[in-house]
Amino acid sequence: MPSDPHLLPSGAPSSRARELRAWLTRTFTGRALLLGAAIKFVAFVLSRIAGTSRGIDAFDAVGDVTLVVGTVALGYRLYVDARRRLLWRVRRKLIVSYIFIGFVPALLIIAFFLLSGTLLFLNVSAYMLRSRVAGLVDQTRFLAQTAALELQRAQTPSDVADTLARRQTAAVGRYPMASYALVPASRTCGRAATVRPSFSLEAAGPWTHTAPPSSVPAWVECADRASLIVYADGDRERLAARAVAWPEGAQNAVIVDIPFSDALTRELHDEMGITLGDLTTLEIFDDSGTVAEPPARKPRPQTQIIIGPVNVPINRDQQEPIGWVAFLDYTDWTTGEMNKVTVGFRIGPSAVYRYLSGPSLESINNFNLGQILLVLLAVVGGLFLIIQAVAFVMGLTLARSITGSVHELFAGTERVRRGDFTHKIAIRSRDQLGELAGSFNSMTASIEELLHQKAEKERLEQELRIARSIQMSLFPLASLSFPGIVLTGHCEPAREVGGDYYDFLPLDEWRIGILIADVAGKGTSAALYMAELKGLMLSLSELHASPRALLIVANRIISKHLDARSFITMTYAVVDLRARTLTMARAGHCPLVYVPGPHAASRTAQALTPDGMVLGLQFDTGDLFGKTLEEVTLPIDNGDLFLLYTDGISEAMNLAGDCFGDTRLADLAREHADLESGHLRDCILGEVRTFAGTAAQHDDMTMVLLKIEDR
Repeated sequence: MPSDPHLLPSGAPSSRARELRAWLTRTFTGRALLLGAAIKFVAFVLSRIAGTSRGIDAFDAVGDVTLVVGTVALGYRLYVDARRRLLWRVRRKLIVSYIFIGFVPALLIIAFFLLSGTLLFLNVSAYMLRSRVAGLVDQTRFLAQTAALELQRAQTPSDVADTLARRQTAAVGRYPMASYALVPASRTCGRAATVRPSFSLEAAGPWTHTAPPSSVPAWVECADRASLIVYADGDRERLAARAVAWPEGAQNAVIVDIPFSDALTRELHDEMGITLGDLTTLEIFDDSGTVAEPPARKPRPQTQIIIGPVNVPINRDQQEPIGWVAFLDYTDWTTGEMNKVTVGFRIGPSAVYRYLSGPSLESINNFNLGQILLVLLAVVGGLFLIIQAVAFVMGLTLARSITGSVHELFAGTERVRRGDFTHKIAIRSRDQLGELAGSFNSMTASIEELLHQKAEKERLEQELRIARSIQMSLFPLASLSFPGIVLTGHCEPAREVGGDYYDFLPLDEWRIGILIADVAGKGTSAALYMAELKGLMLSLSELHASPRALLIVANRIISKHLDARSFITMTYAVVDLRARTLTMARAGHCPLVYVPGPHAASRTAQALTPDGMVLGLQFDTGDLFGKTLEEVTLPIDNGDLFLLYTDGISEAMNLAGDCFGDTRLADLAREHADLESGHLRDCILGEVRTFAGTAAQHDDMTMVLLKIEDR
């Protein structure tokens, strides 16, 4: 089963089937989906058998809820896994972080300003069209009022016709399709004293867009009025501005129509940059879906907008890039009801800019201040986009650079973890990451060198362990029972091998030689000199019975082979059990501690220090060594204790730098002189270690205990 149970593994079909079955039966998500599907199936079967009921519907709803829970859980697990897989690499994390921190906010700001600018542009463009249409309606009212004033002086039908023709001719220069009509009314507007004669319908102008009105509708009050009207032009609906003006005291009304002809549309395009298209009226529907007739003289509410395709009656090369719609109010001429009409139009940004900037007295090289500001705004916007694009590219580049270095380091550490220290990271930059890569390469090289050194050190340590084993085999047994005496020795090198040496040399049945020596220095060189010294002493002990004579010969031989910076201290003693004496000579070595046995009146420890120089001094030819060397003979008795040691014991130091000392060692030997030799040795070593504490051992520790017993 995979470690991630919500993931369906890939592999053989049978393996995938087993994993799918395990996932469906062992995970919460799978169980929820399986249970929901089972509930839905049971509900379906029950509905087919027993029909629908509230219980079955409720049971089916439980299945829906279970499926939803399982789907949500599955979606969450897939999201967690996708996020883990997607964001595992540092590069993806940095890129995603940069996109959400730097790119997405900038993109949202750009989108916000684009949307705001688009809405502002469209609303301003619609306002421009409505303002221009309102101006046309006002101009139509003015033309009707002017004609009504002149018609107040007309007395005959010919005067009316001449006046209308003259006013229409004057208006044609501005509005080619302007049409005038004097229409009878059912009532007289104005003061009764100034009532004018009534005239029949009189028209002037083309009136090609629609027939002249035959009368003034009843809803038109005795007041000048102007608005838009909608008229049918084949299968299309078109707009016209219509104004009604009342001559004073007349039973007629002047009606002026200015239709939105192709000429007016082109003029609007040339003047404001707006190209008109088709228009659509708005209708209200009742509950049955049929068009409902609204109550008279009530505005029809806006409920449905149907925008037809924009029809541009000009050259397609002059079409503006943006299409939009404007909502205009128009009056139903028959009922007087105010309705909405949707007018499609196209406009360009330059037209809106010209409208907003307006006339400017300040200009530079034929560019007014508004145009200069617009250019600056465009430049700033372009720079912003360029900077954003550059920042995005730089962010991706930097993320790639950083994560590339991190990936190289990761790959390098993986190689190192597998034991490949020869892998080198390519240095592609001279920044901190490049320095880090260089440090990694140096580190791996150093590690490789350290491994070689470690292997060499381990080899040397192994050889030193072998050398230590060999050196320790050169020492006699730790305890030796010679008839009449007990000898116990101990040697503890400070390093793997040391320069201390002790030995027991049986000379005959009654005599035994006891030797302890300390080669100056520690380590391998001292150990080699110690091995050489052992062979020499084994030979000389058979030739010389006197300790002094032996040391003199040994000094003469050793001084020829010893390094100028080295020397050897030594104490050599011969115990004669027949003569009951101990004869010793000391060549610069530590004192010999003598503790008398129970037979003595006082068991005070004595430090025996006969004169003598160290061995191996090359400035001495041997004469000075022989003159200063003194031999001492002591009587021995049962229970006497002799302690021979090296300075590694007496000079053992604690953390404060204090030495254990010869006096403390002598007192310790006197206090425990009655113990067996092995126990006394352990007691002395224990006291020395307790005194030193955690301080490191700085010199070899060697000692020999000699105890006299009955033969």
